[in-house]
Amino acid sequence: MDIEINGRPQSVDVQPETPLLWVLRDVLHMTGTKFGCGMALCGACTVHVDGAPVRACITPVSSVAGHKVTTIEAMADDPVGRRVQAAWLELGVPQCGYCQAGQIMSATGLLRQNAKPSDAEIDQAMGGNICRCGTYTRIRAAIRKAAGQ
Repeated sequence: MDIEINGRPQSVDVQPETPLLWVLRDVLHMTGTKFGCGMALCGACTVHVDGAPVRACITPVSSVAGHKVTTIEAMADDPVGRRVQAAWLELGVPQCGYCQAGQIMSATGLLRQNAKPSDAEIDQAMGGNICRCGTYTRIRAAIRKAAGQ
C-alpha cells in the first residue's frame, strides 16, 4: 500500500485494516505518535490527515491512501506547529510528556482552522485529549500564546 507521510511517499506491506498507528510505529519506526487507549478516547495518537486531527489508533491505513498524513515529527517544519511547540516549551506545559505529541497535533489543527480561538473553542477542540498530569491550564495558555493572544 502506498501512503504519504510528512510529505514523503511510503510503501508499506500491511493488511488494509491495520491501524495507522501501528504502521507509523511498528513498520515505519516513527515513534513520536503514542499509543494511549486504543479506542480514540485519549488523543495520544493524534495525527493530521489532510490537515485535520484524527486518531491513528482507530484509523485503518487503507483510509489514508491518497491523503496526506502529518505526524509530530513534521511539526517543526510547519509554521503553526513551530509556534505551538515554542509556546509549549516557553510555558513549561509538559510534565511526564506522554500525551504531548497528541496535544500539540490537536492544538496545531485548531489554530490552522481558527487563528484566534476563544477559551471555549480551545476547550472544545482539546476535549478529546487527556493529560493525566493535569496541565490543562498551561495547555490553554500555550495555545493562546501560539495564537498571539
